[in-house]
Amino acid sequence: MKIRLSKYDENWVQMFNAEALILRGIFGDEIIKFEHFGSTAVPGMKAKPVIDMMCLVKDIKKIDSFNEQMLSLGYNVVGEWGIEGRRLFRKGGEKRTHHIHVYQQDNLHIQRHLVLRDYLRAHPDEAARYTSLKEELAQRYDDTAFYSKAKKPFVEELEQRALIWNKNLQV
Repeated sequence: MKIRLSKYDENWVQMFNAEALILRGIFGDEIIKFEHFGSTAVPGMKAKPVIDMMCLVKDIKKIDSFNEQMLSLGYNVVGEWGIEGRRLFRKGGEKRTHHIHVYQQDNLHIQRHLVLRDYLRAHPDEAARYTSLKEELAQRYDDTAFYSKAKKPFVEELEQRALIWNKNLQV
């Protein structure tokens, strides 16, 4: 899939909110809360125009029973997709619009995603560095799989700085 980077779009927040309403209608009482994360959740940052949504639920095992409803809304049902305890749904085919990452409320990956988002919001210089890397990689790679693999070491270092930053805030 070709990498599409877009300037920050304030409509991304509305897209998140609109989809959250639809998903609340599907998952109902299983939902604890929704979080907008990833680059589209960081004002001013360039991003692939795909809304990353985190859906925190009471019981991850119950989520599989909603697969048919998600398919009817145009979502691909992807399963764990490399992260144990997650359920991933992707909407939009080749022109994806949303990724829904469903986690049980006690999953260890939740903090990593949210702390990185908050760190980038609080550190525009880091967001700018990350944007520059993404622009460079988008020029180099046509395929999102190679693009994602190439940025992974930078993102892992960024996550570590974010976790240290967050830990220092708690003191």
